[in-house]
Amino acid sequence: MMSSHSNNSSVAIDLKELSKTYRSGFWMRPFVALKSLSLQVEPGEAFGFVGPNGAGKTTTIKILAGLQEATSGSAHIFGQSVTDPSSRFQLGFLPERPYFYTHLTAREVLNFYGSLYEIPQNKRSSKIEELLNRTDMLRFGDIKLGQYSKGMLQRIGLCQTLLHEPKVIVLDEPMSGLDPIGRALVRDVILEEKQKGTTIFFSSHVLSDVESICSRVAVLVGGELRGVGTLSELMGTDDRQVDITLKGDVSEQIKALGTVVYERGELVCIRCVKEIRSELVLRSSKEQLDIVEITPVRMNLEAFLVDEIQKELPLDERKMGVLA
Repeated sequence: MMSSHSNNSSVAIDLKELSKTYRSGFWMRPFVALKSLSLQVEPGEAFGFVGPNGAGKTTTIKILAGLQEATSGSAHIFGQSVTDPSSRFQLGFLPERPYFYTHLTAREVLNFYGSLYEIPQNKRSSKIEELLNRTDMLRFGDIKLGQYSKGMLQRIGLCQTLLHEPKVIVLDEPMSGLDPIGRALVRDVILEEKQKGTTIFFSSHVLSDVESICSRVAVLVGGELRGVGTLSELMGTDDRQVDITLKGDVSEQIKALGTVVYERGELVCIRCVKEIRSELVLRSSKEQLDIVEITPVRMNLEAFLVDEIQKELPLDERKMGVLA
């Protein structure tokens, strides 16, 4: 049972020892989806939440949105337990696949949700027009949602998320189903909210979006937190690889010692593992090539995530998420 005690109201999202165990099958064997997840998101922060499929991201998000109850631990939004229905007024939630009544138009759907949040009619109408305009959906506002594409529904989902001007928005794959123009537009809307001071909890498989929007990131693997920090803190450098930039007529034999990162005129950058560096430098010297620079490879978020996933783990039942 999740604890509902009062919490620090100065923190936007506060998760403490959050755990979730499912039971399924004839023997109702337990499956641990989340294990003692603790993290805090500051007010006005854009916070990325990444991990592979089955990491526990959606489970965490559903607990935050009040759609599931944690087995143990606590989750608070500005000091209010997520088990308290009034916490919903502070939260806007966009699921990966939003569902709406398809016989209604966008304006009708948004008006319906606005009434649930008890937004006065005058303010509700003006806010709906503002959001339709921001998401470039104004001209489609009177078309029934049954005629919408997946990307159009995603934009209406974003409108619904922002309608009541929540202090925290939780976005689960918000770019799903969007074409490049739609992706850029939604990204701009999210960045606008960030500039306004809205707290953003952003989960996505598109790691380049996370890098462009978020200042801090948490990495979840197998229901466990593997890392949390700024992008520079998490990514750092890859101690196993270096980039060597050479100037001159670089032979194919030297290029074969690593991976060519780029070729620009006389400059060739080759990425190789550190064990090969000495051989590559020696051969370059023999061929009278100039070594312009040798730099450690900076990891990106994708490299960090893949590295965490591929770390060798004991193949015991606990790590596989199953308890005996």
